[in-house]
Amino acid sequence: MSDRIFAGLWLALCLGGMVVAWQIQSEYSYEPVGPRPFPMAILGLMAICALLMLFRKPDTIHWPSASTLKRLVALALMMMLYGWLFETLGFAICTTLLTFGIGLLFGARWWAAALAGLVMGSTLFYAFDRLLEVTLPVGSWLS
Repeated sequence: MSDRIFAGLWLALCLGGMVVAWQIQSEYSYEPVGPRPFPMAILGLMAICALLMLFRKPDTIHWPSASTLKRLVALALMMMLYGWLFETLGFAICTTLLTFGIGLLFGARWWAAALAGLVMGSTLFYAFDRLLEVTLPVGSWLS
């Protein structure tokens, strides 16, 4: 039943998205077909998938255990904190803390999670900032 509820909601969102995408207008034509067909095609494919999911034979549902659900909630909270503190702490520190937390959730020892966090935070900051030249926040706490 939950598959069909999800498919129905997803189909409604796709149809709403198609209404919005149909209203996309461009002041000048920079492509032969304009900006409308790509979102319409993607939303159309998603609507077809939602219809297929809506009318297929339902599977038996096996809900995860309570401990798994607690870990998922903790992961969602960590991701929200990551987004909330991203500009304040900066990319490197936020990524280090997030990697540390995820490592602990997956059963790593604290020192291995801390080492992985330090390596991920510093390596990804260097890769994005220096190699790819993507501007990332360094943190407003430094100012």
